[in-house]
Amino acid sequence: MPRLVIDTEYLAAQLAGLLDIPSPTGYTDTIVRAVCRELERLGLAPTLTRRGAVRAVLRGRETRPARAIVSHLDTLGAQVKRLKENGRLELIPIGTWSARFAEGARVAVFTEGGYLRGTILPLKASGHIFNDEVDQLPVGWPYVELRLDARVSSVADLVRLGVEVGDTVAIDPQPEFLKNGYIVSRHLDDKAGAALMLAALRSLLEQGQVPPVDVHFVFTIAEEVGVGASAALTDDVAAVVAVDNGTSGPGQNSEEFGVTIAMADQTGPFDYHLTRALARLCRDEEIRYQKDVFRFYRSDAAAAVVAGHDVRNALITFGVDGSHGYERIHMHALRSVAELITAYVLSPVEFQRDAAQEAHGMKGFPRQPIPEEMAREPNAPTIDA
Repeated sequence: MPRLVIDTEYLAAQLAGLLDIPSPTGYTDTIVRAVCRELERLGLAPTLTRRGAVRAVLRGRETRPARAIVSHLDTLGAQVKRLKENGRLELIPIGTWSARFAEGARVAVFTEGGYLRGTILPLKASGHIFNDEVDQLPVGWPYVELRLDARVSSVADLVRLGVEVGDTVAIDPQPEFLKNGYIVSRHLDDKAGAALMLAALRSLLEQGQVPPVDVHFVFTIAEEVGVGASAALTDDVAAVVAVDNGTSGPGQNSEEFGVTIAMADQTGPFDYHLTRALARLCRDEEIRYQKDVFRFYRSDAAAAVVAGHDVRNALITFGVDGSHGYERIHMHALRSVAELITAYVLSPVEFQRDAAQEAHGMKGFPRQPIPEEMAREPNAPTIDA
C-alpha cells in the first residue's frame, strides 16, 4: 500500500497549538485534554490511563497482532527547589537539559492559586555590576535563579505570592515557523512527533483506509523522565514504533530532512526485523531516510521493553538540531515521518505468530541472515578415550 499524502498545513497548525500549551512532565493534564478533543474531532474515541496517557485505536481487519505508534506530550521544564532570601527562586530541571539553555528563558510558574511570569537568569546577570565576571560564572543549575515579575525581595514576599517548593516551571517555547520550511522552537521534542502522528491519522481516516490490524495511536506523558510507554500499552500490542527527535550534529548520521531510523539507543539495539521493515518501506515508497545510533538517548519504545512488554520495538525520528536546547527541525522531515507511518500502518503483518500473547514453539519464528555453516546444529561433544 503506497504512502498517503500528508496535509502539512494541518500538521503545522497542530504543532503550533501544542506548543502553545505548557506541558512539562508532571503538568500535562491540559495538553492531554487538547489531544483528546482533536482525536474526537477526527472521529475516534480516545481512552486515558489513570495518569493521563492517551490511546486512540484505529480499527483494522483483525485485532491482533496490534501495532502501536507512540509519541510523548511532556516536555522539559523545571521545579522550584528553594525560596531564596533575595526573593528569587532556586530551580532543579525536569528532564535532562543544560542550564546554559535556561539562561534568559521566559517562564510561567504554576502555583496553587494561578501562575506568575518570570525569567531565568545567571546569578551574575549584569555586566554593569560584575563586569567580566558575567563570563566567568560556571554553567549549571546552581548558577541560575528565577526572577519573578513581581515586587519581591524576601522569602516572606514569595510566600505571600503563594510560591512553594515544588511548583512547576514551564519554559516558553518561542516558536518560529519560517517560509523555507524550518521550524525553530523549544519543545519540538516531542510535540512535533505528536503533531505528525495526528496528521498521519487524519490522512488515514479521511481516505477511509483500513489497516490489516488494529493500530493504537498512543501519546505518553512522562518520557522526559524515563517512564515513557512503560505503562501505556495493552496486551494485544505486539509492535511499538516510537516517534521522536533524531540527534543531528557532529558524529551523528541524523538529518533535518527525511526519516532517521534509529538502530539503537542507550538501552541497546531496536528490533532487527521491525527496523529493517521500516527501512524497506522507505525504499519502496521513495521516502528519503538514513539510519543512526543514539548513545545518550532513551525513547518510549525502549521504555516499553525495559518495563517488560514483550513487543518488537523501533524508533523513527525527525532530525533536530540543538536537541534539548533551542531546537530546529524542517517540515520535510515531519512530512516524511508521517508518510512512513501511513505506509507502515497499511503494510501487511510480517509475523502472524506475534498475535499470540504467550510463548510457543518455533513455527513462524523469523530468521536472520547468517552463514550456513554457522546455522548448523552443533555435533554432540565427543569424549576422549
